[in-house]
Amino acid sequence: MRLSRSIALCAAALLTSALTGPAAAAGGDRCDRQERVRVPGAALQRSACLDDLTTSGLAGTPYTDLADQAGLTARETRNPSGVAGLQIDGYFPDDSSTNTTHGWRHDAQFVIRLPDRWNGGLVVTGAPGTRKQYATDTAISDRVLAQGYAYAATDKGNSGPDFYRDGTRPGDAVAEWNRRTTQLTLAAKRVVAERYGRAPRRTYMTGISNGGYLTRWQLEHHPELYDGGVDWEGALWTVEGPGLLTSLPVAVARILGSARDEDLYAAGYPRGSEFLWPYHERAYWGVTQKIYRAEFDPSYDAACPGPSAGSTAEQILAPCPSDAAYDYAARPASVRRAVARVALTGRIGRPLITLHGDLDVLLPKATDSDVYARMVRESGRGPLHRFYTVQGGTHVDGLYDSFPDRLRPILPCYRAAFDALTAWVERGERPPADRTVGRPAGGDVVDSCALAGQAADR
Repeated sequence: MRLSRSIALCAAALLTSALTGPAAAAGGDRCDRQERVRVPGAALQRSACLDDLTTSGLAGTPYTDLADQAGLTARETRNPSGVAGLQIDGYFPDDSSTNTTHGWRHDAQFVIRLPDRWNGGLVVTGAPGTRKQYATDTAISDRVLAQGYAYAATDKGNSGPDFYRDGTRPGDAVAEWNRRTTQLTLAAKRVVAERYGRAPRRTYMTGISNGGYLTRWQLEHHPELYDGGVDWEGALWTVEGPGLLTSLPVAVARILGSARDEDLYAAGYPRGSEFLWPYHERAYWGVTQKIYRAEFDPSYDAACPGPSAGSTAEQILAPCPSDAAYDYAARPASVRRAVARVALTGRIGRPLITLHGDLDVLLPKATDSDVYARMVRESGRGPLHRFYTVQGGTHVDGLYDSFPDRLRPILPCYRAAFDALTAWVERGERPPADRTVGRPAGGDVVDSCALAGQAADR
C-alpha cells in the first residue's frame, strides 16, 4: 500500500513539473545545489558531487561495488571514464533488509547519476540475477553516462539468494521488482527535471537477465514511461511455460546423475555448449532452480531451501535433490497463479531490441528469447521488436576469459543495439532485421560488434 501511494505521488509530482515548470533552474555549480535535488518518495538519500561517476573513478569508494559486478563483463573490456556529475544514493520505504550496502540493511536501494554534460536522456535499469544496484555499473552505467545520459538503477526491492523470503504470498518478491522499477523511473524523471530544469526528452529501459525481464515487463505495462528498451537475455515467465522452472529441473537431474545429455538437448540446452556445463553445475543450475521454485512454489519442498538458501557458498550453490523430479506442469493451479502475477505477454508498447547468446546455458535461448519473440509477433507487436542472436554468446561475459576461442562477449553487441535503438526512436532509422550476429574468425570481439555485419538473416 505504501509503495502504491509512493508511485502515485511520484506521478503527480512529475505531472506538476510538466505543467508548472521545473523546480530548480539549470546552471550554476552542481556542488552548491546538490542538496536541492530531492528524490520523491525516498526515505533516505545522500548526494555526492564527484569528478568521475564511472567505475574507473569510483573503484575503491562507497559509490560502487566491484564485487557485485563480478563475472558480468570480460576482463579486457574498455570503458570510458572522466564523467563528472552528481550521484544520489538512497532507498525507498520498505520492510525487508536483504541489501546491506552502505550498512543500511534496507531494501529498495537505488543509485541515480546525473552527469554535468547532459544529453537530455535518462536510462533506467534493475539489477540482474539477485545482485544489487551497482551490478551493471561497468556493463551499462559507464557508457551511457559518457554519452550524456542520466542513469538510475534499483536493487529491485530484494536481493541475494534469500530474496524469496520477501513478501507473504508466492510471487511477492518478483512482483516487487516490477513495482520498484516503475517507482524509480517516476522518481528519476522528477530528479532529472529538478537537476537540469526540464524533464528528460527520452527515457530508455534496459537490463541484463532479470533486468532484461524488467525491460520486457515495463514496456508491456508502462509504455507511457519509456521511449524504448534493450533486453539483454531477459528471463521469461509464462503461466504455462516454458521458463526457468521447466528447463532447470533437467539440469539439476543431470547434476545428480539421473539425466543424460540428450535430456538436456530435449529441454532446450544447445548442442555445442557442453564445455560450459561443468561450471554451471557448480555455480548456477542448483541454486537458481531452488530459490525461484521456493519463490513460486514453496510447498513443493518446504525443507529445501527452507528459511534460507544457506550460510556458506557450498550450501547456497547446492541443489535440492527433490528438484531433479520437479514437474511444473503437474503442480497445483496455485503455482501457475503465482507465476501469472509476473508473467509476460509479448504486448510491448514501445520499440524493443532483444539480444541472446546461442550458448546461454542458464536461460537457454530456445526456451526463452525464441519464445518471447514469438509471443511479440503473435500479439501483433512484431514491428516494434528486433531479435539478435549472438553467436558464441553465453549468459555472463566473464566466461569469455576462460574460453576465448569458443565464446564472444555480448556487451559490445549490446552497446551496438543500444545505439541502434536510439537511432530507431530518435531518427526513424530502422535497425537490421532479426538475425544471428556471427562470431568473427579474428579481430576484436571484446569491444567491437557490428549488428549488420558477419550475420545471416534468420
